Amino acid sequence: MQKNNSALFFTCSLIEYIARSTNNKRCDVVDYLKNDIQRIYEYADVFHCEPIQKVTDDFVEKVGIKQGEYDNISNCKYTVPDYWDIGEVFERLIEDCYEEENVIKGIQEVYHSWLCEKIMNFNSDLYYQSRDYIAECYKEGKVLE
Repeated sequence: MQKNNSALFFTCSLIEYIARSTNNKRCDVVDYLKNDIQRIYEYADVFHCEPIQKVTDDFVEKVGIKQGEYDNISNCKYTVPDYWDIGEVFERLIEDCYEEENVIKGIQEVYHSWLCEKIMNFNSDLYYQSRDYIAECYKEGKVLE
């Protein structure tokens, strides 16, 4: 897979933005978008021309994303990374663990993995560890010492 895949970066950032806007877990947003992930990925350059808030509103309405109760932001003791930063973490993880032809499968699997919840704990330092370390954790199935 190409490194710095801008379509994957936008797709992951949009998932993050939708999740924050609707107070849903990232895996739930991916489930809501399951029939649209491929389209978002393929047309990311077009969607990226619109404000992310509008794209979010369009998909929330289109697929009927309900307001959830998941909140990993309000209890943060530290500065919360923005949705672009977290989009980049997931983009890199998927790039490092899946081939280009399996990127949609990678999105599904990574966002439904044990590691997604660990990354979403912004009171830990996992989300800003090196991409190699995060990929190794994913491959090994645990946070490495």
